Amino acid sequence: MAQYLLDTVWLIPVYALIGGLLAIPWSPGIIRKTGPRPAGYVNVVMTFISFFHAVFAFPAVWNHPAKEVFIPWLSTAGLNLTINLELSSVSVGAVIIITGLNLLAQIYAIGYMEMDWGWGRFFSLLGLFEAGLCALVLCNDLFFTYVILEVLTLGTYLLVGLWFSQPLVVTGARDAFLTKRVGDLFLLMGVLGLWTLSGTWNYAELAEWADTVNVNPTIITLVCFGLIAGPMGKCAQFPLHLWLDEAMEGPIPSTILRSSVVVASGAWVLIKLQPVFSLSPVASAVIVAIGAVTAIGGSLIAIAQIDIKRCLSYSVSVYMGLVFIAVGTQQNEAALLLVITHALAAALLVMSTGGIVWNSVTQDVTQLGGLWSRRPMSGLAFIIGTLGLIGFPPLGSFWALFKLADGLWGTHPILVGIVIVVNALTAFSLTREFALIFGGKPKQMSERSPEAIWLMVLPMMILSGFVLHLPIVLQSLSLLPEWATLNKDVALLLIWSSIFGCSISSIIYLGNIPKPIRLPWQGLQNLFAYDFYTPKLYKVTIIFGVAQLSKFADMLDRFVIDGIVNFVGLFSLLGGEGLKYSNTGQTQSYALTVLLGVGVLGAWVTWPFWGIQLMDLIF
Repeated sequence: MAQYLLDTVWLIPVYALIGGLLAIPWSPGIIRKTGPRPAGYVNVVMTFISFFHAVFAFPAVWNHPAKEVFIPWLSTAGLNLTINLELSSVSVGAVIIITGLNLLAQIYAIGYMEMDWGWGRFFSLLGLFEAGLCALVLCNDLFFTYVILEVLTLGTYLLVGLWFSQPLVVTGARDAFLTKRVGDLFLLMGVLGLWTLSGTWNYAELAEWADTVNVNPTIITLVCFGLIAGPMGKCAQFPLHLWLDEAMEGPIPSTILRSSVVVASGAWVLIKLQPVFSLSPVASAVIVAIGAVTAIGGSLIAIAQIDIKRCLSYSVSVYMGLVFIAVGTQQNEAALLLVITHALAAALLVMSTGGIVWNSVTQDVTQLGGLWSRRPMSGLAFIIGTLGLIGFPPLGSFWALFKLADGLWGTHPILVGIVIVVNALTAFSLTREFALIFGGKPKQMSERSPEAIWLMVLPMMILSGFVLHLPIVLQSLSLLPEWATLNKDVALLLIWSSIFGCSISSIIYLGNIPKPIRLPWQGLQNLFAYDFYTPKLYKVTIIFGVAQLSKFADMLDRFVIDGIVNFVGLFSLLGGEGLKYSNTGQTQSYALTVLLGVGVLGAWVTWPFWGIQLMDLIF
């Protein structure tokens, strides 16, 4: 039975796609009698089927070599495009995480969007997201991976812009789409350039090619830069990171997926292409630099935010930055562990704060407080999510961060320091958010803020259990190091950095220090609060340049192109006006005009011949 489910695991994206298509008729204007709720129920059922299909298929692939499935798609004019799927423990395990998180997010959405009439569109887009993500992790071909990423970009735009009557939502959806399009454009260049060098888009064949090829360093570096740009946009890395913050204007249930597995789609592609990046030391160094800048910068920015969703959005970019560091230093196993552990913990943090956004007057964390007595389940989930995201043993992220730092210990001590600092800053930031929301005494904005309904609390508690038991799962899959060979120095550094960050934040924000807390230098405070002035830098560079180029194109169009066209039109008009006065109505006059015209034309055409004859007569 398990083998049959493994052979048909390609049906899992189809289940999700069917659920998304079945939800469309409940959009407003198509089916009204039953209300929009059946759209959600249909998707929950299809996602439930997908999840258990993947779970029961996993034993057939564990401790077995990867299996490839080829699905012919297009063969014409010498072009053969075949959908290549890889069935391995990693890909099927990723499908389990995607479908499991989507199942919990959909149950959460049934409660969160109880009074919303956009169910049909929302759940159909969740189905599209699930289908695209499952197809992405199963796909073993770079070209079709690019196609799937384009579908996910469209899905992000539509989901973020679900409440399209709000200006901030429209702006967030537009910026998310355009920012990803910048990365995708360069990614397409890299995909096509890689084909000309290797002659294949199959990931396994690309790895074999990278082991033996001798390629021009400049060319492969340029190709790698294009391949890096796509994951930069997907993973919200500097400078393509602003879209994730603005995308938080969308519904919280979609943010659960976006902050956990959707952003990891770029990281997945980056990990699969790591053998190609290893051909260019310059590209590998750029990947590490991008990850380090984003990780440190995002950690500092998160500390100065006051919006409850913005505080969490930057932590997503931070951990994706650590994935970039892992890939750039060829620590693929650490990168996969970071993606898995971050997905579960980040989704739990979004769920725990989503209920506060759902029935609170404000999202400003400085106006909240004292919610621990009113929302104990949400507070407990936030604590578990925080401990699951930082280096706190024995939870999942501790082992992921440990594996990364241990792999860098002997070769890149500076990067180990960055990992330790980022972990401390993340612990500080998340503890600060917990203290401002759940600690202290209730304030005017939080006095009437009860716990969310059971449809939102239930998936939150289930996910809390998964986060707590993740180390046991990783141990059973032999993904954790042995205690006897544990690098005690790295482990102690991680533990002490977590304790230091949490302790300092607790003293500051739970103590009697006057609030709000500000840095001694207002300029530094504003630098962190306003995202290192990145939006302003965009305005004075890219936006200003595009605006000036547009003005120049407008002037060229109005004064040159239109000028030529208007001149031709005016000349034709004047010519016609002049010719109308030569009309006499006499046939012999028209015949004479035609003969004169033909004569002049003939003389002009034959002039070279007559000119030669005339010169011979003269000389």
